[in-house]
Amino acid sequence: MEMPFITLHKDNIDKEHICCALSDKKCTEGYGMKKNWLKQEFEKGYVFRRINDRAKVMIEYGPAENSWLPIEAAGYLNINCLWVSGQYKGKGYAKALLKTVIDDAREQGKYGLVTVAGTKKLPYMSDPKWLRKQGFISTQQLPYGFTLWTLKFYADAPDPIFKESALIGECPEKEGLVVYYTNRCPFTEFYVKENLKETATRLKLPLTIIKMDTMEVAQNAPSPATIFSLFCNGKFVTSDISVCIESRFHRITGI
Repeated sequence: MEMPFITLHKDNIDKEHICCALSDKKCTEGYGMKKNWLKQEFEKGYVFRRINDRAKVMIEYGPAENSWLPIEAAGYLNINCLWVSGQYKGKGYAKALLKTVIDDAREQGKYGLVTVAGTKKLPYMSDPKWLRKQGFISTQQLPYGFTLWTLKFYADAPDPIFKESALIGECPEKEGLVVYYTNRCPFTEFYVKENLKETATRLKLPLTIIKMDTMEVAQNAPSPATIFSLFCNGKFVTSDISVCIESRFHRITGI
């Protein structure tokens, strides 16, 4: 590759950028919250690796047992986010970043890799077509559009599965709009607490906001999209955070 990758850790994260929301001043608070989230996750084996440049080319992963996801995948490394944008697309950076995770997983004696993505391409998630080309297979699909994609090193390795809480795409709250989110993404804090609140108020829709602030809560979430999931009257609607903006709300939700 033309540029080396850099791995963030507790000693350099305060002076290094984390790709997302680089110039979005609206998300300054969320950017800081994401860095704080990373600091606590580093202690659990989490890894944030990016290109050594001011660009959005990065991968995040860690032990699946410590993931903020409703999955059972002991012995695997879970990829949380893989993002290559702009001029860097189509130049092999995604494959190179993925290879660093594969090498890490083999060195740790893991069964392989696992990641949550759509059964079809979903916003802000890896393209399942690309995952298949890299050797990932579907080990479980949910009826509302999510799939566990698994890259196994051994044919007899156990299949990762979703936890029961996320199987049907329903949340316990059955009235109005309900959003579940975490600070795994620097955009969520602003878009949920500002944009979505404003949208719900203007449309006179009741809104309940549930911030999942511990791993244990996120591991029992009603959706595997723990960065952001919107429900309406108890039913999953979307994981697309742009729904928070009123101009996109109607098109995405149909409400």
